[in-house]
Amino acid sequence: MGANTSQVSDLSENPSLRTLVGTESVSQNEPFWNQLISFTFISPANSGDSKILEEAVIPLAKTLIENNPRTGNFGTLIKVFLSRTKELKISTECQDQLFIWQAHNALFMIRCLLKVFIREMSEEELHQQFSYQERATNSTGEGGGEDLLEELMSNLVHLIVEVPLLDITYSILFEAVTTLLVLFSYQLFQKDILRDGIIYQHIMKGRCLSLTSRLVKTLLYNFIRQEKCPPPATHIFQPHGEEGGMLYGLVSGVASGLWSVFTLGGSGAKGVEQEPNPLPLSNQSLLLLLVLANLTDGPDWPNPYRQAVTCFRNTQDTSSLLADQPHSFQINFNSLYTALCEQQRSDQATLLLYTLLHQNANMRTYMLSRTDMDNLVMPILEILYHVEERNSHHVYMALIILLILTEDDAFNRSVHEVVLKNISWYTERTLTEISLGSLLILVVIRTIQFNMTRTRDKYLHTNCLAALANMSAQFRCLHQYAAQRIISLFALLSKKHNKVLEQATQSLRGRTGDNNALPDYAQDLSVIEEVIRMMLEIINSCLANSLHLNPNLVYALLYKRELFEQFRMHPSFQDIMQNLDTVIGFFSTRLEQAGSDLSVERVQEVIMKGAQALPKDRLKKFPELKFKYVEEDQPEDFFIPYVWSLVFSSGVGLYWSPQGVELFSMDSG
Repeated sequence: MGANTSQVSDLSENPSLRTLVGTESVSQNEPFWNQLISFTFISPANSGDSKILEEAVIPLAKTLIENNPRTGNFGTLIKVFLSRTKELKISTECQDQLFIWQAHNALFMIRCLLKVFIREMSEEELHQQFSYQERATNSTGEGGGEDLLEELMSNLVHLIVEVPLLDITYSILFEAVTTLLVLFSYQLFQKDILRDGIIYQHIMKGRCLSLTSRLVKTLLYNFIRQEKCPPPATHIFQPHGEEGGMLYGLVSGVASGLWSVFTLGGSGAKGVEQEPNPLPLSNQSLLLLLVLANLTDGPDWPNPYRQAVTCFRNTQDTSSLLADQPHSFQINFNSLYTALCEQQRSDQATLLLYTLLHQNANMRTYMLSRTDMDNLVMPILEILYHVEERNSHHVYMALIILLILTEDDAFNRSVHEVVLKNISWYTERTLTEISLGSLLILVVIRTIQFNMTRTRDKYLHTNCLAALANMSAQFRCLHQYAAQRIISLFALLSKKHNKVLEQATQSLRGRTGDNNALPDYAQDLSVIEEVIRMMLEIINSCLANSLHLNPNLVYALLYKRELFEQFRMHPSFQDIMQNLDTVIGFFSTRLEQAGSDLSVERVQEVIMKGAQALPKDRLKKFPELKFKYVEEDQPEDFFIPYVWSLVFSSGVGLYWSPQGVELFSMDSG
């Protein structure tokens, strides 16, 4: 950073940088600025390199903080960058790569300095650092009355939405998105959710407001396009004339450096051996979109970026846009759906899917109408299957997505019609052929069982059971493993119920000497009985609505019929047990009449014929099981820390010291 600098250790001694942060004011028209932003510095490749760079920048930035009130050099650097952004679009059309390269370098320097400034000072003090340029230059007749911070933010947004994504513009577009992320990073260092501030006001109500829909659309398209960082050759100028060799060599060094920031990995990388992040602009754009969409509403205005996310429509939608939907736009739903299906391995893509399913009715309707829902559901199930390797927030969002999907009856029917073969990631058993619905049941129940034995998160298993309950009336031709898993979960619950009951009884008799534990036992028993009741209702719903289509569930029920004996007379389960008693009794009689030592095939045959013979009016009708996901009253208390934890851990080429973070604990999630 700075002319011809190539090593981080050189930064503090670099003459250009020393002039920038020094005590002398440098006019915007000086040749110095052109020299300053023509550097051959290798950008950070991962969080480790970013940390080293930041440690080198900190003393320079602190010196600038001290001298800037007199020199205004930081503001002049901003002006130098702004003067170049005004012609970026023309430069792109003319293939003026030198101009784009210098604009990128100026912005990279600004971003590095801003990152330190934000850690060292309040928003008001940061705002002053921008205004010092005006004070320092007014005496010489330069400068103006504009707000440079707002001017910078507005220009960054204009840059993102107006400069086309090409090989030669990839780096500066990435840097523009990253700089906006850095500007919002004040939230990281606050325990409370920020609901106002200078930067907040600029992005919500200032000159950026009119570009809301274009910014959201561009960030979404950056995610959709999944453009890889272009190879170094596309940044390099071809030599022309006698001076071409020197120019080629200078820019070639920069090109390789810019390429390395993208090919050697993002935040969290331990070294160059780590798998690279091949999609830095896509990743960073998605993070910025999530930050913007989760900003809190103002006292008398809604978040315009959330409005844009909730009301955009399909490009094939020919209906007129409603006048009462501000910031609406159209985007290709098929392309967005495809990108969502392909990228669910990341927390941020799952969070985007949740946001669209929950908040955008147009996108939800489109997704539920797809005939290839397995492309979306399978990655979600894979997240849940590898629950041990995922953070709790990612698992939670995946479950909520399933819950939202199961609110739709057509979805609950269609998943049993999709037949899958040889699921490679499902390693517990060999599944040569299974319906998507049965696989969903297998994975969700496995998640409940994992939760009961490890994390014991009540909300997690409640959401799992709610999804199963929504599906239960539509259970069709359950795979034998899915049927067995339903009954095995009931067996686990029964075992836990008996254990807690025994502990409570012993405590009551004074055998354990811990009578204070009685309230805990009562609470544990209440929770377990609530879950048992839910499981009985799920089984009952399936039997009452589609018994003839689920012989494997009847078989598993009969095989473990003794599990249900203890709950027959229990006051909490008496009503729901009537139907199960009827089914167990009816089929037990049929099997007894069929003789002894029956083969599995013969038992299944008896069940199939019996299912057709059992009168439906023998089973008592219960209200339909329907659960709907509802966000908490203040969802920002969950989502804003979650989004920023993703920026902290997944932002490409960004590093923040964990010691300074107040918004979330390092082990959250």
